[in-house]
Amino acid sequence: MNLRKYFVVITALLLLPLLSIAANPAETEADRWNLKDMYADQSAWDKDAIRLEAQLKEFATCSGKLGSSVKVFKACMDLYADLQKRYALLASYAFQWRDEDTGATAGLDLSQRADLLGNQLQEASSFLNPEILKMGSAKVAGFLKQDKSLVIYRQPLDNILRTAEHTLDKRGEALIATFGSATNTAEAVYGTLSNADMPWPKVKLSDGTEVVIDQSAYTKYRSLGNREDRKLVFDAFWGKWKEFERTYGVNFYEYLKKSNAYSKVRNYSDSITQALDGNKLPVAVYNMLIEQANANLPTLHRYFKLRAKMLGVSEMRYYDIYPPLVKGRSEFSIKDGTALMLASAKPLGEDYVAAMAMGTKSRWMDVYPRPRKASGAYMNGAAYDVHPYLLLNYNNDYESVSTLAHEWGHAMHSYLSNKTQPFITADYPTFTAEIASTTNEVFLLDHMMKIAMSDEEKLLYLGSDLENLRGTFFRQAMFADFERTVHAKVDKGESLTGEAITKIYGDILKRYHGDKEGVVKIDDLYTIEWAYIPHFYRGFYVFQYATSISAGSMFAAEILKGTPGARERYLNVLRAGGSRYPYELVKEAGVDLASPAPYQALIARMNRVMDQIEAIQAKKAN
Repeated sequence: MNLRKYFVVITALLLLPLLSIAANPAETEADRWNLKDMYADQSAWDKDAIRLEAQLKEFATCSGKLGSSVKVFKACMDLYADLQKRYALLASYAFQWRDEDTGATAGLDLSQRADLLGNQLQEASSFLNPEILKMGSAKVAGFLKQDKSLVIYRQPLDNILRTAEHTLDKRGEALIATFGSATNTAEAVYGTLSNADMPWPKVKLSDGTEVVIDQSAYTKYRSLGNREDRKLVFDAFWGKWKEFERTYGVNFYEYLKKSNAYSKVRNYSDSITQALDGNKLPVAVYNMLIEQANANLPTLHRYFKLRAKMLGVSEMRYYDIYPPLVKGRSEFSIKDGTALMLASAKPLGEDYVAAMAMGTKSRWMDVYPRPRKASGAYMNGAAYDVHPYLLLNYNNDYESVSTLAHEWGHAMHSYLSNKTQPFITADYPTFTAEIASTTNEVFLLDHMMKIAMSDEEKLLYLGSDLENLRGTFFRQAMFADFERTVHAKVDKGESLTGEAITKIYGDILKRYHGDKEGVVKIDDLYTIEWAYIPHFYRGFYVFQYATSISAGSMFAAEILKGTPGARERYLNVLRAGGSRYPYELVKEAGVDLASPAPYQALIARMNRVMDQIEAIQAKKAN
């Protein structure tokens, strides 16, 4: 069994310099999450941490005895589940306290203590999988038959037993664990070089402002209204990455070789099969996503042509991707945003909306940016017996409203899963997590379009949705295409240099953006972009954003059409948590992500949005 995910970090839209954020004068206590719902104070946390350490010693006595009797097996499994649940609560409190003020020593200290407790838990439970495998499927099935209360462990036990051929003996697993901590060099080097040691360039913008173009500044200034400024930012930023092409190439190649080595050691045919098998995801899903993305590139190219027209440029360049199509003029307070979100969620039923409304009034959220508060947005649903928590950096624009709906989609997923499932199967994988958030975004857009008071307002909402579809579906599918290509080469024993990797990525980047057809021209300098993407060091991960938004679009479309049973089928996916394998769960709800249908539904949605934009433009022209 894997330790429960403690934080579902979903949105990284607000890459703000923490020390430059001014406190929001409108903030009240009601806008801050209430960590006392978990622990009254640090003293209570300390007592629970001592309790966890005592349980770890107790759990150690289970080693070598799991298969001795059904009574011992149940006692040990129940203790293991309670250990994980207690640690999830301890970690949630510690990490969220730290995120309230990343510069405060107390929160940092507590988060470090939580990390140490997590290491102890992993070490103490390392015997579990090998012993369950040694017991074998027949004996485990016999225990489940003897004691019906063990049924809650059926799914996690099956997940262990089905990977028997890929699990080594006790000594082999110990060796892998030992080397595991020593084989993360590539990821560590990437993080240090990219975030701490890179000598970032400085540029002077057209208004005379001098800016150091680091990663945060690149994200901010790539969407400037002045086209020459955008080109200046792109040239400086990617030029600096290009200087380190050789180093990043060596580093990424080491990561690819590690992935290949682990797939061989664990008896998998290739790296992608090993990566997807953790959640029993068929490789056919991955391949279908890439196939459908490539088959529907004309829709992406239509978007780029529309973007060029709306920006007033005769030739789209890569640095024209990020400026907003329409600048937002409206402000939405958190009260307004919450009301809009609740109204948009009505298609999911009264109970869903009532639970969401209760959460918005009960201090589940930390709403506004503050000096040293963690940037971005996330939902943490690991406080099983308490409630989900949401970190936001709300700044009163429409993107903030969209992020609010997105994160509450995750929160309601955890709320329904925690309410329905025992702790051991309440957690859910990324493959289904993003479905809940993207479905709520569709409902929000539908509602906003119904209440929009002007064409300009409609263009704002449609443009935001269109860019989200591009970034979440086509861009992530492009990344997945690249990952599949480079991993396959290394699996075949081929070597790769930084220059070779840039060529591979550049060819894919240009194909997706229609460089050959003159849709978007990609400067060769910018094809070093692969070196910038941290997700490539989490192999075969990002594709799930593209599959999820496809499934979410299909679920939402059926619910909005009023298709009989559609809402309950969707809500049952959320209630199921991790009690089923994710691909099978979603397929039984009516969305087969190994088939073309969900991807075609998303493409249809994207074309409908562009139809609406073009209709508004034609109306304005007349």
